[in-house]
Amino acid sequence: MARVTFAFGILLIALGLIGYWGTGSKAPTALIPTWFGLALAAGGLLAISRSESRRKLFMHINVTVGLLGLIGAVAAALQGYAHARSLGVDPDPIALAAKLTMAGLLLIYVSLCVRSFIQVRRSRQQ
Repeated sequence: MARVTFAFGILLIALGLIGYWGTGSKAPTALIPTWFGLALAAGGLLAISRSESRRKLFMHINVTVGLLGLIGAVAAALQGYAHARSLGVDPDPIALAAKLTMAGLLLIYVSLCVRSFIQVRRSRQQ
């Protein structure tokens, strides 16, 4: 899962940079996925270890970062959409797409982590 974490980190970094450039480099908040991606990529590298306790610690930290990012992305997407609609305008499609893409990536990542944690727990019990 450490390599999967690193890969998702790279995807989030790319998403943030594409979103930032897609907004004409005017919205620094478009870089939020990049910061979560950097955290996951670094955590993924730290989780590549022969030490089971080190790997376990960093993977739990990584899934926590992923879950916080997922909750934040969903909340930001809902808030941005509701705010735009309350003003009677359409939400910014680039911003909404970036938030939903971040949420989707992190939902997949957290799901894979939980599934992996369950498989490891079951294999230890047998």
